[in-house]
Order: sequence, then C-alpha cells, then structure tokens
Amino acid sequence: MVKCYNNLVIHMKPKILLLSSLFFIIDFITKLVVDFKLELMSSIKIINKFFYLTKVYNYGASWSFLSGYQFILIIITILMLVILYFYQKKFKENKRNMLAFSLLYGGIFGNLINRVFFGYVIDFLDFKIFSYDFPVFNFADICIVMGIFLIIIAIWKKEDEFEINRRR
Repeated sequence: MVKCYNNLVIHMKPKILLLSSLFFIIDFITKLVVDFKLELMSSIKIINKFFYLTKVYNYGASWSFLSGYQFILIIITILMLVILYFYQKKFKENKRNMLAFSLLYGGIFGNLINRVFFGYVIDFLDFKIFSYDFPVFNFADICIVMGIFLIIIAIWKKEDEFEINRRR
C-alpha cells in the first residue's frame, strides 16, 4: 500500500504538489487559528451586515449534506481524490490547469484531514448578502470552488482531451 501511495506522489507534477501543499497549509493554519481564538458559534464582525468570522463545526458536506455520516464522507472524498488524480492526466499541462488541480487537491485534503481527525470540518467565513445569510464555509471550500471553476473553463476550451488528441 505504501508503495502505491509513493508512486502516486512521485507521478504528481512537482508544481501541483507544491501548490496544493501551500493551499493545504493556509487552510490548516486558518482553521487552527479560528479554532483556538473563537468559541463555537461565536462571531467577530469584520464588515457590519456583510462579513463575519463565525466558528461552526460542519458534520456534513456542503450545506451540512450527509451530516453525521463521516465515514461515508471520508470514503467518498478518498474516491474523489483517486478519480481526480487519474482525470488530471487527460488535461493539457498549462498554468491554469495546474492551478486548478492544486486548488482542488489542497482544498479536498484540508477538509478531509478535519473529518478524519475531528469528525467535522471547521468553517468560519460567514457572509450576509442582502438579507440572505450564506452558509458558513472555509478556505478549503474556496479552493475547491475555484478549482472546479477553472476545470470547467478547461473543459469548455477542450483542454481535457489533450491525451486523446495527442495520440492522433
């Protein structure tokens, strides 16, 4: 099993590994600071009626989906990481795609580590947009959303068929 894991890491592009590690570390540190500085469900006003730091524990996925099913969420996350690793090989190697996969790996690992070690994900970014109180999220969630957005652009530009086109 260790040999298989080492092969995955060795075959990852060094830039993607470095960037995803950076995003993971930023996520880890921000969650750690919030966890030590704020009480659960407490809030700090940053911009009145718009942006707050609010510490919550999310026992589910987005919008608390599958709340309480940590084992299932962990298995799904690991499967997604494996699929993402192999899917990445279909993409043209350029800066945007490397950033996209780095954001995804960093964000996914950030939330996975929380789930495995704590049984929940620490969320703290709390926006109130107009009269809507948006669900609280974290830096890893931003990375995941941005990574998905960049992957959608790559697919739209047909950069996900790179290996197929190169063989012709």
